[in-house]
This record gives sequence, C-alpha cells and structure tokens, in this order.
Amino acid sequence: MANVASRTQQYVRIITMIFDEHYREGMEAFEFERSEIIDAAQALDVPLPKNVGDVVYSFRYRRPLPETITARAPEGKEWVIRLAGRARYRFALTAVSIRPNAMLVAIKVPDATPGIVAMYALSDEQALLARLRYNRLIDVFAGVTCYSLQNHLRTTVRGMGQVETDEVYVGVDKRGMHYVLPVQAKGGTDRLSIVQIEQDAALCAEKFPELICRPIAAQFMEEGVIALFEFVQDKGEFRISDERHYKLVPPEELTDDDLRALRSRGAA
Repeated sequence: MANVASRTQQYVRIITMIFDEHYREGMEAFEFERSEIIDAAQALDVPLPKNVGDVVYSFRYRRPLPETITARAPEGKEWVIRLAGRARYRFALTAVSIRPNAMLVAIKVPDATPGIVAMYALSDEQALLARLRYNRLIDVFAGVTCYSLQNHLRTTVRGMGQVETDEVYVGVDKRGMHYVLPVQAKGGTDRLSIVQIEQDAALCAEKFPELICRPIAAQFMEEGVIALFEFVQDKGEFRISDERHYKLVPPEELTDDDLRALRSRGAA
C-alpha cells in the first residue's frame, strides 16, 4: 500500500507540473506531449514509471485529477485529458461528469450468470462484462437484440492515436436497423470518463460508418447494482441520454410484489 501511495503522489506531482507549465487563466484546452512526462519526472527527481503512459492513463480512468488542477475549472465544468494523436494529449474542459444517480431505483433481473463463471472471473471489469453478456443486459437496456462482436478491441483512430473499447456489440431492431454499441465497463475504484465515450464514438464512425452508434457505459455500484448509461451527442459534446440501474438476483428473490411494482411503474 505504501508503494501505491508513493506512486500516486509521484504521478500527482508530474501531472501538476505539466499542467502548470501550460495553463494560463481563461484557457479551456491545451496540448502536451508524452515526452514532457519524462522531462517532469527528471526535473522533480522522482522515479520514472516503466510505462510512461500510465501517468496519463491513471488520471483518465482510475483516479481524479489533483485538487490543484480541478480547482482551476469554472463552476459546472471539469478538466479531462483527451488523446490528441500519437504520443500527444489534450487537457480540456467539459461539462459532463459520469456519476450514477443514487436516487434511481434498481430494477431486479433474474441472474443467469453461470456459477462457474462467477467463481472464476479474474477482475471487477471482467466480472461486469460477463454479467452484462450472460444476462443480456445490453439488450434489455437498449431495447435491441445484441450480439457480442469483440471484447477489448484495440485499434487506432485518426486524430486520436490508439484507443481501446472493453466490448463491442452489434444489434438489430424490429425494423431491421443495424447498430453498433461500444461498451465501457468499470468496476472497483476505476472511474468512467467522458473521453472514453468520445473515443468509442470516433472508433465507430471510422470502423463501422454504416451502423448507428449507441455508446454505452457500465459501472458496478454498491451491493452489486449495475448502472448502465447511454450517450448522445448534443451541441458538440456527449451527454447522458438514459440511465438505468439493474440488480441481478436469484430467481426466487424476484417476488410477486416486485413484479407488481414493475407493472405499476410501466403503466405510469
């Protein structure tokens, strides 16, 4: 734990130094190069990580940016780090924050996850992806018949560089329309980021231009509840268009009262 805390503090010092060297009051975006991570580590006399890119990755997906950076965002916005090409990144302000709404009711769904899969899932992310797949939660949430096409799709996108999507589904609806649904899944302490949604949409536009793209994000919550989000682009930014929470339960725990409550909410 001490080593993790020490590494986190080193990352904080490095990313803060890079931000300070570029930021001027009133800026809404600026770019920096991966080589600046090496320069900052040397200037601060801190150990350089084996994977230099992990400094940026950690603040994109695993932990919030330092308070010294977040404090310099205007009210209603936050700083994110986007890809800006090969070995280049862009700090930018965005108005979107992906946090599950604690006030939403959790919809109970009979758990169809094979017991042996639940026993041997290797990580929170993999466990979440497995539960989505075996319980057809993407179908349920999107209202489209979906099929897993590929997981951990890693490719390059023009203007961004290398991107990775946790899983890609393709689907068809009752009218015969075809969809591509890229899914970002996060469990444990990892955080959903709007930059991942932007990357997924760019990937779909480049690799699946004839399909309708519906970006999805999934997040484990407390007590095993799964939050699902769908996004649409509005005024140049991706925003949450739908959010639902699902709780997988043994079939015997889905009572008549639960079904009556669902019918009541559906009728409303």
